[in-house]
Amino acid sequence: MAKVLMKGNEALGEAAIRAGCRYFFGYPITPQSELPHYLAWRLPEVGGVFLQAESEIAAINMVYGAAGSGARAMTSSSSPGVSLKMEGISYIAGAELPCVIVNMQRGGPGLGGIQPGQSDYFQAVKGGGHGDYKLLVLAPASVQEMVDTMAKAFELADKYRNPVMILGDGILGQMMEPVELPEMKDVETLPVKPWATTGAKERTPNIINSLFLDPEELEAHNLKLQAKYEQMIQEETMAESYQTDDAEIVVVGYGSSARVAKAAVDQARAEGIKAGLFRPITLFPFPKKEIEQACRQAKNVLTVEMSLGQLVEDVRYNLEFRVPVHFYGRVGGMVPTTRAVLTEIKRLTQGGEKA
Repeated sequence: MAKVLMKGNEALGEAAIRAGCRYFFGYPITPQSELPHYLAWRLPEVGGVFLQAESEIAAINMVYGAAGSGARAMTSSSSPGVSLKMEGISYIAGAELPCVIVNMQRGGPGLGGIQPGQSDYFQAVKGGGHGDYKLLVLAPASVQEMVDTMAKAFELADKYRNPVMILGDGILGQMMEPVELPEMKDVETLPVKPWATTGAKERTPNIINSLFLDPEELEAHNLKLQAKYEQMIQEETMAESYQTDDAEIVVVGYGSSARVAKAAVDQARAEGIKAGLFRPITLFPFPKKEIEQACRQAKNVLTVEMSLGQLVEDVRYNLEFRVPVHFYGRVGGMVPTTRAVLTEIKRLTQGGEKA
């Protein structure tokens, strides 16, 4: 199949259509605006619906309605916009509805800036909204992986009746890379959803909500959700391990930061340092077994992030503090450089202390 050169945001939009998405509700915000812009003209071509809502809050509730009807639906935004969607995301998780949410992260807090960031990690993997719920969170690191991840996201959403977040960043959304696009999925062949609200003239009505006034019923519902999340942990972890077989220092990063870290690992190897890279692709569920295997010989672990230290906490937790885990990050739209990461690798392998 021939490759085409596409911007990340636009490739995500085309991938969503080819995965069977026919409903998009969103609101423009930099650096993800090309995604709804692309879908505004592309969705009508395949008989789909694009609607620019009056706000992010309205958009996520429209997703709730479309998902409840059994359709493949999605929304996208960037950091502060996703914050506005959080109440609706909690409702969707509580109602057990499948959908896809894209967050092309930018710097924060507040309005922050329009440059890339990764400081929404906690919001994505720890819930973000109210209540004990989880999103499946996928973190691609290239435009091709974003395309591949979109199809996976809709499949997982349907499998678990759960919202799935694709957590990107402003770099991935704006960069252009060659991609292979998948074949168009026939929406008529998508899995049947007997729980959907499609009209009840010939069957018992389906009721979708997340309201349980009886405490025992609400507790039972929460325990049911937790069992589902445990199944995700057992079955859905994905990660990349690069040159970790003999690594004495393992660098951990996701998304764009992982690309920088990989280049630093290559340079470290060229200088005789036994460095490796571990890249979680699922942020929830976090790939615990995979990171334990990747770090089995490590004397030090270094996380690289465009934040002030969020991924690092899950790395420490999942390694159970058996290995010293260090942190290097930049924020405010600043991107870690290969040279800076290499300097940190050398400092740690030479027994230096952080300046």
